[in-house]
Amino acid sequence: QVQLVESGGDLVPPGGSLRLSCAASGFISGFSVMNWYRQAPGKQRVLVATITNGGSTNYADSVKGRFTISLDNAKNTISLQMNSLKPDDTAVYYCNARPQGSARFYWGQGTQVTVSS
Repeated sequence: QVQLVESGGDLVPPGGSLRLSCAASGFISGFSVMNWYRQAPGKQRVLVATITNGGSTNYADSVKGRFTISLDNAKNTISLQMNSLKPDDTAVYYCNARPQGSARFYWGQGTQVTVSS
C-alpha cells in the first residue's frame, strides 16, 4: 500500500528556514516523479517543486532560489528545504508522488507551515 507521510511543518518568523520531509512507503518499483504542493487558506492548491527519479528538479517562480527539493533514495524520503521564508509561504504543504508504471498520483495528509512574527 502506497503511503506518504509529511513532517516538519512549524511556525517560523519571516526570513527563517524550515525543512519538510516526506517519507514514502509501498513504492515497490520506485517512483517516476515526486512533488511538493501547497494550499493557502481560501486558495487553490499549487505546485511548488518537482523532482524526478533521474534527479531533475523544477520550481515555481515564487520559490526559485529559496526552496530546494531533494531525494534520499536510501530512506525513500524527499525533502523541501525552505529558506528566506515569507508570510506568503504560509500554507499547508502536501507531498505528492506517482509510482513507476502507474498513472495515479498519491497524496500525503499535509503539514502546516506558518510564517509570522
